Amino acid sequence: MNENSISIHISDVRKRLLHHELYSQIKTDQDLRTFMSSHVYAVWDFMSLLKALQNSLTCTSTPWMPKGNPDLRYLINEIVLAEETDRDQHGNRLSHYEMYLNAMNAAGVSTDKAQNNITALSQSNQILEEIDCSTLASHIKQFLTSTFTIINRGKDHEIAAAFTYGREDLIPEMFTEILSGLATTKIETDLEPITYYFERHIELDGDEHGPMSHKMVALLCGDDEVKWQEAAQVSKEALESRITLFDGILKQINSSALELV
Repeated sequence: MNENSISIHISDVRKRLLHHELYSQIKTDQDLRTFMSSHVYAVWDFMSLLKALQNSLTCTSTPWMPKGNPDLRYLINEIVLAEETDRDQHGNRLSHYEMYLNAMNAAGVSTDKAQNNITALSQSNQILEEIDCSTLASHIKQFLTSTFTIINRGKDHEIAAAFTYGREDLIPEMFTEILSGLATTKIETDLEPITYYFERHIELDGDEHGPMSHKMVALLCGDDEVKWQEAAQVSKEALESRITLFDGILKQINSSALELV
């Protein structure tokens, strides 16, 4: 098994995700706010996948010693550099999570609830239990549970597969679909920050991070057939979890629309 085999294994679910109805249904300011209020958790857990890989593949403790494969260290550190300390549309250094929070504020979304929830999750020693006991909507819970179950298993090739095929490989096309949908609306919200966020990810993930993350999966799986099979299964699970997340957001948008009728 190899990268082509994974692509074949996930092709159907990937197509379903890239043709999700949600993209064309973000039509109003309130729709956008509803989307962002849930999607922020996917922005955050992306960073958790990334840091799990950095913690495992590089030395992040003292005293420092070189750890593991230098090529893997380079790949993950390069991705972390941009994701954690990129420049926003004004040239300020921010993580992409912080950019997203700023975009939420520009769209008129209070970030207090999301930040309080995420702070509580990040401070927990039992994050899966914390997610389960939280007041988060079910579609967010299942998404985070899927991510942190993969992280907690501690298999680098699985984490890298979820990061690559469930995020980096997917995001350029997915965000392009979202932007295409937004371009047909008459949303009055300041779209510059969220548009910049989407466009920046399309640029980075398509040109740099996507190919780098694919190489990372290949290095971690090597010639181990079991690892390739596990990577393929995790990749599919990550995409299915994203579909469930988007199904939940779409349901919220439709429910809000019905309340206005």
